[in-house]
Amino acid sequence: MEELTTVELRPEAGVGRAVPPALPAIAMVTRPARTQSETPLRHRLPATGRQVLRAGACMLGEEADHGRLLLFSPVFLGAGSACWFLAAWDFPFFASLLCLLVPAAAVFLAGRSRPALRATFLALAFFACGMLSAQFESWRASTVILDSAVTTTVTGRVERREGDGRGRWRYILAVTGTEAPELKRQPGRITAIARGADAPFEIGDIITGRARLTPPAGPALPALNDFSFGAYFDGIGANGFFYGAPKKVDLQAGPQAARSTSEAVLEWLYQLRSSIGDRIRSILPGDTGAFAAALVTDERRAISKATTEALRQSGLAHIVAISGLNMALSAGIFFVGFRMLLSLFPGVAQAYPTKKIAAAGALIAVTAYFLISGFGVSAERAFIMMAIMLIAVFFDRPSISLRNVVLSALVIIAISPSEVLGPSFQMSFAATLALVSGYQLWKDRRIRENALLKLPIIRPVVAVAGFFGGVFLTSLIGGFSTALFSIEHFHRLTAYGLPANLATMPIISFIVMPAGLLAMLLMPFGLDAPLWKVVGFGLDMVIAVAKTVSGWGGDIGVGRLPAWYFVVAVAGFLLLTLLRTRLRHAGTSILAASTSIVLLLPVPRPPDLVISEDGSLVAVVAAEAMASNRENPPDFIFDQWQRALVLPAHYPPKMLDGPAIPPEGDDRRVRLSRDQQNEARTAMRAAAAGGETNRFSCVKKAWCTSRLGNGRIVTVIDNAAYLGPACDAADIVVTSVRLRFNSCRSGGTLFTGETLRKTGSIELRFADTGLEVATAFETLSRPWMRHRAYDWRSNSFVESGLSSVSGSGE
Repeated sequence: MEELTTVELRPEAGVGRAVPPALPAIAMVTRPARTQSETPLRHRLPATGRQVLRAGACMLGEEADHGRLLLFSPVFLGAGSACWFLAAWDFPFFASLLCLLVPAAAVFLAGRSRPALRATFLALAFFACGMLSAQFESWRASTVILDSAVTTTVTGRVERREGDGRGRWRYILAVTGTEAPELKRQPGRITAIARGADAPFEIGDIITGRARLTPPAGPALPALNDFSFGAYFDGIGANGFFYGAPKKVDLQAGPQAARSTSEAVLEWLYQLRSSIGDRIRSILPGDTGAFAAALVTDERRAISKATTEALRQSGLAHIVAISGLNMALSAGIFFVGFRMLLSLFPGVAQAYPTKKIAAAGALIAVTAYFLISGFGVSAERAFIMMAIMLIAVFFDRPSISLRNVVLSALVIIAISPSEVLGPSFQMSFAATLALVSGYQLWKDRRIRENALLKLPIIRPVVAVAGFFGGVFLTSLIGGFSTALFSIEHFHRLTAYGLPANLATMPIISFIVMPAGLLAMLLMPFGLDAPLWKVVGFGLDMVIAVAKTVSGWGGDIGVGRLPAWYFVVAVAGFLLLTLLRTRLRHAGTSILAASTSIVLLLPVPRPPDLVISEDGSLVAVVAAEAMASNRENPPDFIFDQWQRALVLPAHYPPKMLDGPAIPPEGDDRRVRLSRDQQNEARTAMRAAAAGGETNRFSCVKKAWCTSRLGNGRIVTVIDNAAYLGPACDAADIVVTSVRLRFNSCRSGGTLFTGETLRKTGSIELRFADTGLEVATAFETLSRPWMRHRAYDWRSNSFVESGLSSVSGSGE
């Protein structure tokens, strides 16, 4: 091998430079060229792409340096809880525990040398922790839910009460016994409406009465809110009403003591809350007093339906709910007022930290407000937020920050993970996140000095403009941030919430809340009446504004949106509010793109027929309205149908003159003779053929029938005696009677009270391939659904065992 010549370095201009001599010709050694798949991605991308990746990595590092990635901890915790609740079955406990332990161990093993890997495992650990917390809450609740509607004699102890201002009282009873019949699966706690009593019962009284009890309602339509889910975690096993006024078991006995100290403290708080509400309503009559009591105690039943609807349509319903606005105003007024009072004493102001003393006083006031507010989710979130902010004053830390929002979210999710799926939790935190993020952007803006604004004449104008500008921005941000959740849960938007809030916020901030706070402080001394009159004056103006704005017709029905849209839009919203660099605009892009897709895609086809979960209400869905089998359908169900399907018009049935066979009041189990069956079958066919298309024709207390646009016949029967004729005359038969059949022998489709109890509400669509059926429940394996599979005859859970029914009437 030839020896290589050494390289000579010649200094030139102070710089050493290598001047190689002439080298002999040698064979070139080349490395094999890399294929495209082996080339790193950063080298294969064009220059612009590499710059974007470097910028993204740099911004992500900046987010991590500012601790913004930890702000996503409640997001993963809540996502884990939501996945557990939305799953079709319970996850095994040990599998969930293993899913927590493995990523938790990986977090420690990864160390700080691999921050991306460590953050990934930490997110997985939070997700698994959310699943476990959801499972623990479900085990802790273990609520026994009534399996089916029943009339029985109930005896129970009054735990809470709330009046509606019209002589009706809603009681929450701890059930001690039932009879005639005695329930095998007796709920531990129920709510019951009572009327007719001379005076309301006291908390602790044992009362008894004949009552109609029903299980908590399921979804009005598939994918709508399941009220039995919330009832399960609230510990409520049944809802109902008393026939007549219930009676106290022992007229001479006083209220019975609670079973534990914690229950005794809670009952004392509820009794205090009820007495405060009664005191306010005794001073301010009507909706004004009910509104004022709701601001303090969160008792809203006494507000009339018209006023409640006006507040909702005008975008002012958030005032009634004890939320961040109420807590912030009460804490702020007390903090500023107490600090100003201490400043009147120079010795105190110079010797003591008045700011921290005022913060301590405001913390006590807010805690008292929370204790008498009924422990709602929005009040709980607002209280934790305000407590953190006031405690931050003690340590001279920033009061308003996203960390405080995140900490309050972690506390609430850890205590009550089921609230993650509720509109109260989602809307309150969405508004708070958006407002705090907006405040941070406003605080970090570049401030330009303007000497004109410092003039004494201009300062009052600037102060007033700043106040209304703040109200404007707050209302705008709050409205936009909660719009997505309003559409998802209530299927509607409020168009004129901004002007309504601009008109009412000064009234709430300067009249209602200051006077209300002083009235509460003076209530123990009996000097609060004049101040409640001032509160009433302000609330009268708020109600007037609400009714005026609601008259403008700004209630926009949106209907149901695709399931994927809510998840994607929430992800975009969280990126937009939790990040601080330009990466947050990825959230803006996600929101804009997903919304554009929903607007551009064709509207999903609505159902042709909808059936309530008990089979008593059926509606044909047409292009412009719904036609139901009831002249006055129940508002609770029908309002949800109208909002979800965006069909405000209602076509009531056409009532026929023919009498019911058998006559009204006869036993529903009676059998028809052959002649009666033939007569009923002929009447049904004539009514379907001669009636209006897509509209029911009914014989009261007997049957209703309708001919659809595609020629199919739908018949709804109130009496099981008409089952045979209905199966012969119709393609689809619906009855609320719980029969042991699930089909007609004639080939018609049959929905009974028994089958609907297990499937929940139903949507039907007629397609070329056949009848498409969408049910509210696919399985009944979750704890809040299991009561639907219970059979009281065998005292067991049965999900099958149905046979066919004869359609000939024989």
